[in-house]
Formats: sequence, C-alpha cells, structure tokens
Amino acid sequence: MGIFSKLFGQKNSNDSSDNLSKTSEMLDEDLYWKIVQVSLDNTNEQDEQEQFLIKQLQKLSYKEIIGFRLRTDKLLYETYNSEMWCAGYIMNGGCSDDSFEYFRNWVISKGKTVYYDAKNNPDSLISQVDEELEYYDFESFWYVALEAFQQKTGKNLYDFIDDDNFKFKEGHYPQFDFNWEEENPESMKAICPKLFDKMWK
Repeated sequence: MGIFSKLFGQKNSNDSSDNLSKTSEMLDEDLYWKIVQVSLDNTNEQDEQEQFLIKQLQKLSYKEIIGFRLRTDKLLYETYNSEMWCAGYIMNGGCSDDSFEYFRNWVISKGKTVYYDAKNNPDSLISQVDEELEYYDFESFWYVALEAFQQKTGKNLYDFIDDDNFKFKEGHYPQFDFNWEEENPESMKAICPKLFDKMWK
C-alpha cells in the first residue's frame, strides 16, 4: 500500500463527479496537515512538492479534493492580519495584496507547526529563512487541489464550491488597520524584531 492508501484507506468506488453537488465542507484539519507533512517528507523543493500534492490529492474523493482547497482558504483567512503582512513585507522586501496571498500559502506549505507558530508570532518565521531563496512565496500551492480535480474529473473545482455557505475566502477577509509603516522602520521592528534585524535592508 502507498503512503496515501495507509493514510486515507480505500475510497468508495462509487465516487463520481457526476453525482457531486456544491459543497462548503472543508477537509478534516488533521488529515489536511498529514497530507502537507507527507509532501514535505517526500520532496526537496517547491516544484516537487507541488507535483507530489497534485498526484496524491487525486487519490482522495472528489469532495475531499474540494475540501483541501477550502481548508487552505480557511487557513489563509485566519492569517490575514497586519502582523503577518509585516513579516511578509520584511521577508520579501515588499508585499502587495497578491504577494501576501502567495506568502501565506508558502507559510501553510511548510506544515502545521510552522503555520501555527507564525500565526501566534510571525517573527518565528526566522526559523525558515533560507539564504538561497529570493522570495518567500508559493502561489501554485493555492492551486494544487484545482489541478488535481481537473486532472481527475475534467471539471473546474470552482464550479463545485458552495459560495453562499463558505465565507472564509478572498473577498470576505476581515478588515484591519495596519499597525506598522515602511516609512517607520521601528514600527516594523517592534512586530518582527528578529526578521527585521536579519532581513530588512
């Protein structure tokens, strides 16, 4: 049995995209993090991790593939705040709206411990600094479930998201006021002192 067979067991052979209705159900979070961790354990860089996830997600049911994307969106939602943006701004030398999405996808892709440590204290991302990286982002992580779904069903995953009942997504993010400014470096250092001292030019 392969890694994912052991994790997920045998899938229902009656699983069919023809019978799939829209859903707002996220994948179980423990299972989600197991999938991410297995991808980290079996790959050495982002492109490999992306392809590994696409391949392995296809072993899930259709609903679970959608649930993986919805869980990712919820984790993105929960880290949409000024402090995390400050970390992204420092680590990437700037951070637009889109770049902030891709930065948080990168944080998620590093696994449960890194994610929750960063959620509680973004400065903990000092542990992930890699001199060989030009940017800390992982845009394609956001789309692994879409690609897996497309390859498995020939259909667009977005068509099967129950948007009326799923609120944890881009466009529904909470409002906040920035508590730091690039023009005031000390305000950034106050939030992420370790990252600032190491990375801010």
